[in-house]
Amino acid sequence: MKTVTLEVRSPDDAMAGFAQAWQTGKAERSARISFASPELLWKVLTAKRWELLKALCGAGPVSIREAARRVDRDVKAVHGDVTALLTAGVLDRTESGAIEFPFDAVKVEFLLQAA
Repeated sequence: MKTVTLEVRSPDDAMAGFAQAWQTGKAERSARISFASPELLWKVLTAKRWELLKALCGAGPVSIREAARRVDRDVKAVHGDVTALLTAGVLDRTESGAIEFPFDAVKVEFLLQAA
């Protein structure tokens, strides 16, 4: 199963982790998408966008119209959500113009601490 981990991690921490994996040759096997804060994660991944990701998990490339059909929503609204997810690097666009969420599962990881 191909899993992506969505995490809250500062850009400096994310780059340090990448550099360490590169130097040691021990790259992590799962893909990671980092957000600078929990607020940014929740701003990008709204309830409707989570629903869309769920419908696209393991589905392969689909058109925006097909994605809208799968979540029973208006094509224009889904197009806006797809654009936001593409911009955030959560979705991919294929050479043919279809959209794809190339993962079968999503793991969300962040730590909430007292200030």
